[in-house]
Amino acid sequence: MSPSPRSRSARLRLATRRFARSLVTRPVGLGLLLVGAITMSGLRPVAAQSAAPERPVAFGLGEQMVYDVKYGVFNVGTARMEVVGFDTVRGRKVWHTKLEIEGGIPGYRVHDVLESWIDVETFNSLRHKQETVEGKRQREKTYEIMPERGVYREDQKPERPTVAQPLDEGAFIFFVRNQPLEMGRTYDFPRYFIPDRNPVTLQVHRREKIEVPAGTFQTIVVKPIIKSKGVFSQNGRAEIWFTDDERRLMVRMETHVVFGTISLRLREFTQGTTAP
Repeated sequence: MSPSPRSRSARLRLATRRFARSLVTRPVGLGLLLVGAITMSGLRPVAAQSAAPERPVAFGLGEQMVYDVKYGVFNVGTARMEVVGFDTVRGRKVWHTKLEIEGGIPGYRVHDVLESWIDVETFNSLRHKQETVEGKRQREKTYEIMPERGVYREDQKPERPTVAQPLDEGAFIFFVRNQPLEMGRTYDFPRYFIPDRNPVTLQVHRREKIEVPAGTFQTIVVKPIIKSKGVFSQNGRAEIWFTDDERRLMVRMETHVVFGTISLRLREFTQGTTAP
């Protein structure tokens, strides 16, 4: 007996709510999100990770990727990841990146934004902002991250210790794109800016040819694991598909969790200009 329309609507509402909480309000590593939020210079074993990402970087100014977001077979929204441009934070030149997710169903809408400000020279996160609108709930958090002092501060709360080379959720995605991603390797990176969420683990699984709305791509499939309850947790069984070329575009992300399967699939891509 097939579920009634009311039952399907209730399940979709619950799925959308869980999707929003898992993907945005918990550490992604994204956005990794993302959404990330997941970002790392020549993927090396943990003992030799002190160097900043090698140049040239895999992305450029104005780069933009648009994704269809699905929960199972349901279309639940759109995600957009972009390199907004250059900015300055505390006198340092930074990349400004953004991951935005919008969707839901009538009566329950989701609009969430993750922004990162990443030092151009060191590729450390210097600022991270989260804006969350889920139904009638609205929240905003800003993190000031100060690696030179080894601390971070959430809004007006007291300072807390951070790691030597901090990265937030969104920054991690761009960091990973600068890596060789050697097949069969597993890497641990103790770089998430909240220390007790470390290490971020990357398992490079396989090469695979896949088709998404934006086209057909040869990809490298990576499994990210973060010590959290979000979509990249050990129980989340997440995978990310990066193009097997110098761009390392994230063309697909999929995670299997207790309430179903969440996926992002690339629909549109705008090439960025060459970074300096």
